[in-house]
Amino acid sequence: MVAIRLAAEDDFEGWREGARALAGAAVPPQEVIWIVGEAGGDLFGGEDAPLPSGGAAFAVPRAFLTLAETAICHSDPERFALLYALLLRIRSTPGALEDEADPLIRRLQTMAKAVRRDIHKMHAFVRFREVETDGESRFVAWFEPEHHIVRAAAPFFARRFASMLWSILTPELSAHWDGEALAFGPGASKADAPDGDPVEEVWKTYYASIFNPARLKVGAMVKEMPRKYWKNMPETALVGELIAGAQAREAHMVDASRERTGSNALAAWQAVREEARGCTRCPLYACGTQTVFGEGPVEAPLMFVGEQPGDQEDLAGKPFIGPAGQLFDRALGEAGIDRSQAYVTNAVKHFKFERRGKRRIHSKADAGEITACHWWIEQERTILRPALTVALGATAARSLFGKAVTISSLRGRPQRAFDGGEAWVTVHPSFLLRVRDDKETEYARFVEDLVRVRERLKEVA
Repeated sequence: MVAIRLAAEDDFEGWREGARALAGAAVPPQEVIWIVGEAGGDLFGGEDAPLPSGGAAFAVPRAFLTLAETAICHSDPERFALLYALLLRIRSTPGALEDEADPLIRRLQTMAKAVRRDIHKMHAFVRFREVETDGESRFVAWFEPEHHIVRAAAPFFARRFASMLWSILTPELSAHWDGEALAFGPGASKADAPDGDPVEEVWKTYYASIFNPARLKVGAMVKEMPRKYWKNMPETALVGELIAGAQAREAHMVDASRERTGSNALAAWQAVREEARGCTRCPLYACGTQTVFGEGPVEAPLMFVGEQPGDQEDLAGKPFIGPAGQLFDRALGEAGIDRSQAYVTNAVKHFKFERRGKRRIHSKADAGEITACHWWIEQERTILRPALTVALGATAARSLFGKAVTISSLRGRPQRAFDGGEAWVTVHPSFLLRVRDDKETEYARFVEDLVRVRERLKEVA
């Protein structure tokens, strides 16, 4: 049995030196004991065997060293042995690290991810309090990491607060900055850290003033900022009260909005449409003739979302009136859907084109343009609250689902849109104009999709 003694829980260099010697001597993992500090060795007694020497030098991928340097900060006591086992595997099979489905590699990658997340939490949730010591101002913080990350996380604070004198106390290890160099010392207790300072009251007042109840998502907030960190952060003392009052504050904001736009949906829609006329959210406003907003009854239970206006729509300021719109109307009629009872709009409200002589040829909107225009889709859907929405084409689907999707993977069955509403996906009528093979078959499929939507609408309306 060979015992490798490491100086600290995160002693990567010590592990690296020991693992290199062990691998060079082909010592199997089960014959190695990894010991940290002055802890005891083999439970059965005996002296630590000397570190093996000799063996040919060998190289490992840089990716392995990065993985090992991070995972070694994990709190799992098996990490040293697991990393050594992976080292032996890589030495015998150079490409082994590329097999991310391997249980050993996945376990170590999960450890590394947890360490990186813990470092991120320390960077985000440390709160310094000012104290006076021998006439000198110093900033002290208390933090409780899940893993052995203090040495890995501390350089961030040295760079960010280079002009301050500070200390970060944790149960295992403390970090200190004197303005020139980092130093590490023994762990501390929370009682060694100050409770607060006058600046915190100013900070809490500011935090409360910028709190937006309309953007509150408690689940997402708690996931990103777990409750275990709240007790050490001054602003979190306000969170409970702010959450409790969020619903009332949001209702007040909605009421104020209704007072500005009118109490009925039509007045609200007219106000949004008028605002959209001056939209400059993306560069496309400078290309098209005008904003092409949606049209149809604001009480419509069915909404169709196309991709963007074409040449004729841009000139007239109305959606779906060109060749694709005429084909759309024909298909709606065959499917038994009255267009006058539906709301028709586009994911992008301005015409994007390439000029070829006197002609303006449609050009596909990119992700940034779709995202910029998503504001208007949100407003339309908030006002109409349709029972069913149909995405015509991939651009429309991306707007409704918030990500790139393929029509073939979603077509023919209900989906959930970004706001929770039910959505269906089919092709855009312009696709039917472009397709060369089986044009009639594709058109028939499109009509079938619309019939399915009509039948579903009867169920949900």
